[in-house]
Amino acid sequence: MSEAPKPLTGKTIVLGVTGSIAAFKAPHIVTGLVSRGAKVIVVMTENATRFVTPLTFETLSGSEVIVNMWPEKKAGVAGVEDVLSGDDHLQHVHLAEAADLTVVAPATANIIGKMANGIADDFLSTELLAMTCPVVIAPAMNVRMMESNAVVRNLDALRRRGVVVVEAEPGRLASGAVGKGRLADPTTIIDVIVGLLLPTQDLAGRRVVVTAGPTEEPIDPVRHIANRSTGRMGFALAERALRRGADAVLICGPTSLDPPPGVRFVPVRTTQEMRDAVMDELGELDLLVMAAAPSDYRPAEIATHKIKKGLERLVLGFVRTPDILHEVSAAKREGQGVVGFALETEDEIRNARAKLEEKDLDLIVVNNPNVAGAGFAHDTNVVTIIGRSGREESPGMISKRDLSDVVLSMAIDELGWGNDGG
Repeated sequence: MSEAPKPLTGKTIVLGVTGSIAAFKAPHIVTGLVSRGAKVIVVMTENATRFVTPLTFETLSGSEVIVNMWPEKKAGVAGVEDVLSGDDHLQHVHLAEAADLTVVAPATANIIGKMANGIADDFLSTELLAMTCPVVIAPAMNVRMMESNAVVRNLDALRRRGVVVVEAEPGRLASGAVGKGRLADPTTIIDVIVGLLLPTQDLAGRRVVVTAGPTEEPIDPVRHIANRSTGRMGFALAERALRRGADAVLICGPTSLDPPPGVRFVPVRTTQEMRDAVMDELGELDLLVMAAAPSDYRPAEIATHKIKKGLERLVLGFVRTPDILHEVSAAKREGQGVVGFALETEDEIRNARAKLEEKDLDLIVVNNPNVAGAGFAHDTNVVTIIGRSGREESPGMISKRDLSDVVLSMAIDELGWGNDGG
């Protein structure tokens, strides 16, 4: 019988284990990673050792387990010097340099708070602060802690920094309470790790153009009309498209976000400028994802000087801005894919299906900003995705990064790219 493939051969993964009853699942993560060829270095907090012994992880990983800043040498156990170099007191730095990925599972509210606020008071928190590789955390705690303002705020901060959060699962917890707080299944955590280290390249050779953010329509030299779009959804789509092998282009209105490294960034201000940038790219793109929220109207006249306060009522006339999707559907060539977004506050599905047909889209993503966790200024979204084929998916509340992968995968399916070898 041939040996099972080991796709993670040559990869060094640091597993941080913290003081949660869910620590009993962490050995399964070690076994799964080692069986895939990875070298696993386990770092435990002192509290974690009350739930699982370091000896368990040393046996499964074949490597020394680090519990404190000055670990003792143990006979018969491979030391971390196999992957590190330098003095023991700098192990946290050397380990950070050697790691291809770090995962903290289970991640308690304590370690999440330390990570979010830059606290480094033990080996694990110090090592995490020095990390430049991808970082994954899998929270596990009581549902009340999980829903507390502090934990929610800290998780949001980590997501914004690019930390991948494997969401806790709902179910009966150790306290007897029922709710979201159980550590994700080890298989799920391993799948996320493999996906980050060996990302799918199903968009290799494709050019994906994403629009993001609001547009601003000037009223006078100092005022404009706009909307509350932050651009987060579009930025996540561009980053994930790049990760999946695409030549990614991001056309974006005014936003405070930094462009994802490696993505070609095209800044615009008005809807007309966004329209022009999209049409400039149309001849070469394979997939256009219109995640932006361009203004539908602009002032009919733009004052050349600041409008002075004085009138009791100021009346402005407005005219329509370009309908970018309409122009794209009329000008696109055979085989080009187009994904649209729709923000609706009533009859979401019916209105989205009408837009799908009217604009000749391959896929449409619809959400209602009045739903908790959806819409502008959130790191999560709650959407329904509808394909030209009639396929409909509602993944529930999901991070915008994870939603981006769902949208891109569905677009690939609708376009049949997974079957043409391209």
